Amino acid sequence: MAYIVPINTREDIFPQYLNTPISDLIEYHNFDKPNDIKYDHAKILVAMCMDNRKRLNIPEKFAYIIRTGAGNLRTSEFKVSYAVAVGGVRAIALIGHNNCGMANLNAKEEKFINGLVDVGWDRKAAEDHFYHFAPMFEIGNELDFVLAEARRLRQRYPRVLVAPLMYQLEDNRLYLLENDQ
Repeated sequence: MAYIVPINTREDIFPQYLNTPISDLIEYHNFDKPNDIKYDHAKILVAMCMDNRKRLNIPEKFAYIIRTGAGNLRTSEFKVSYAVAVGGVRAIALIGHNNCGMANLNAKEEKFINGLVDVGWDRKAAEDHFYHFAPMFEIGNELDFVLAEARRLRQRYPRVLVAPLMYQLEDNRLYLLENDQ
């Protein structure tokens, strides 16, 4: 089972993330850490949802940012590899959020299809589009997805620090994720 862990002070940040770009990200965003450092290259890759209700408080050039539905990197792995291999980042923050539209996609099937038909798609083409891609982008539970994606990326990039985080829309803050397994 996944747990959301509040980060109200620097001491709340898990020890493995302290003094890394992960703790810098949290401190910039949650604590308004002064961001007067002028970065000349990215220190971290941030993967987060394309949802327009979220914005990070971070300095310029601090992070590569990939925004996809649910922050799902399964179809963006070449971009991740680029950030690691060419960009030199050694930390990845996976930021999920509550009330994500990619959770329970099947419940949105009719709205999705009708929305495409409304902008000129043929109904059959819209249905095929949904049935083809929805399984690839369905995430299930937001917390479990972020933890599973972090495990997958840790196996793929064993020398890169990967941190699963959650963004709560109600307070616009980052939270750590912990698994009791």
